[in-house]
Amino acid sequence: MRRLLNVRPSGGGRLFLGLVPILALVLIYLVASAARHADNPRDKILPTPAAMAAAVKIMATPDPRTGEVALAADTTASLRRLGVALTLATVTTLILGLGIGLIPVGRAGMGPLVAAVAVVPPVAVLPILFIVFGLGETAKIALVFIGVTPIMVRDLAGHVAAIPEEQIIKAQTLGASTWQVLLRVALPQAMPRLIEVLRLSLCSAWVYLISAEAIAADVGLGYRIFLVRRYLAMDVILPYVLWISLLAVAMDVGLNALNRGVFGWAHPRVAK
Repeated sequence: MRRLLNVRPSGGGRLFLGLVPILALVLIYLVASAARHADNPRDKILPTPAAMAAAVKIMATPDPRTGEVALAADTTASLRRLGVALTLATVTTLILGLGIGLIPVGRAGMGPLVAAVAVVPPVAVLPILFIVFGLGETAKIALVFIGVTPIMVRDLAGHVAAIPEEQIIKAQTLGASTWQVLLRVALPQAMPRLIEVLRLSLCSAWVYLISAEAIAADVGLGYRIFLVRRYLAMDVILPYVLWISLLAVAMDVGLNALNRGVFGWAHPRVAK
């Protein structure tokens, strides 16, 4: 008798099992939406797919006055802010993670500060960021940066610190300097983890971005969601939330493919 623990679905089986919960949620929504509209055709809480499609068409149509496509402008603005913040966070994480994880002096000097900052709720400092940097792009980027960087640094530093000491001792025995140990021993092993921790930080990064855009922005996905909520425009909010989810999934899949493609040695194949 085969144990459930040892049952490994094939490629098609994994796809089917992954689609079942998603299709179940879609079916539940369609049934609930149809039931609400049967009782009240003007219901706004659970819009029909046709209503959402009509709203998306409007958001994807150029404005007659400005020629701007709202959905494209919001997406571009949000991705630009997110891209800048995550790039800065990744570079900072690599530098601090290697320094704290590999060098004892760096661990003693920067470790406590990073640990203290990591437990501060980033949204709590948002008013401070707006006061210091104003209501422009800098404050929004800074919130995402502050929100994800300390957690990423702690994770990468712990990974680097866990590198077997024998590797470091052997490298030094062969005459490697601190820089050579860092670049040839620690850095190659840190890169796959850096990409992985960036993947794990995507959700938090989107949360902080949407929060900042909701409070002070004139364009962006978060701005648009909070702008139309006063009208109970769920036919716009739900497609926007779905679009954000698709963007996040695409980023996650892309980073995973990059990680496995460039650092395949760090991802051993699971036996089928």
